[in-house]
Amino acid sequence: MLRRWRTLVAGGLLGAGLWLSGCSAAPVAQESPAAASRPPEAGLDTPLLTRPGAARRYPPREGRRLERRGDFHVDHGVAARAFNERVRFLILHYTDGDDASALRALTGPEVSVHYLVLARPARWAGEPVVLQLLDERRRAWHAGVSQWGDRRHLNDTSIGIEIVNAGYRDTPHGRLWFPFAEDQIELVSRLARDIVQRYDIDPTHVLAHGDVAPGRKVDPGPFFPWRQLHEAGVGAWPRPADVTRWVHRFHRQPPDIGQLHRALAAWGYAVPDAPDAGALRPVVRAFQLHFRPTDTDGVIDTETAARLFALIERYQGRGQALKLLRE
Repeated sequence: MLRRWRTLVAGGLLGAGLWLSGCSAAPVAQESPAAASRPPEAGLDTPLLTRPGAARRYPPREGRRLERRGDFHVDHGVAARAFNERVRFLILHYTDGDDASALRALTGPEVSVHYLVLARPARWAGEPVVLQLLDERRRAWHAGVSQWGDRRHLNDTSIGIEIVNAGYRDTPHGRLWFPFAEDQIELVSRLARDIVQRYDIDPTHVLAHGDVAPGRKVDPGPFFPWRQLHEAGVGAWPRPADVTRWVHRFHRQPPDIGQLHRALAAWGYAVPDAPDAGALRPVVRAFQLHFRPTDTDGVIDTETAARLFALIERYQGRGQALKLLRE
């Protein structure tokens, strides 16, 4: 197929001898006797059209493979090799409601997502079923105002998974979070593993909605089992031995607010311009919801700092982690 098109280009398009105004001091001879000429009174906005000769005709066997679009056809027989995938991120959410409210919202005019995991996923032939609400090639409206690293508007480059969950309720005794069902997490793990393998998504690009919109969003909350997802082959998690080593180091000499500010930014969070503990609190809380769910008050302590630097060491290198402490 490629040889056929090279012959067509060489014999047809290049042989047409297209003339471009301003490219040559002398007129270029036209090899085709049927070539059109520009009328003397024509302005520069008058197109110059040529007739390069007889067009190639597809034999019936090749013609049947063409895609018809309206009143023309498309040949998919030659493929470009220079491209990359739209999808760079996988973002997980909870719906803050039940199945019915989730379906109403996610099929309405204001918000959308690629996949929805129901509160009790149906099964077929002994395997769980997920609802795909939007083709992966399309841009869903699930992340909103968002950022990770130097990328903004992550709807453009992500796939979204919504998990039906009631979220949280504030009570006189504090905030009450609702757990996920075991069969939901089983399905999310299978679905997420399929997505990250097909798009080769980096573990550090499997994110919570709260990670990409700290202070504005908290889903999927502290009860989502990120470590279990990591053990299933999806997403990032620090090595316990690295965390222990950083805890010992920070007990002796804790990092200052400037070092933590740089480390959070290096991991990917959108941080405030100035390294201020109060301004950083929503970002720290987002990190804790993902990587230290037993304490999510947004206060930087030794354990939180140790997990942050252990992650940077694992996924960016120990040299980068130490550099952040020296700067």
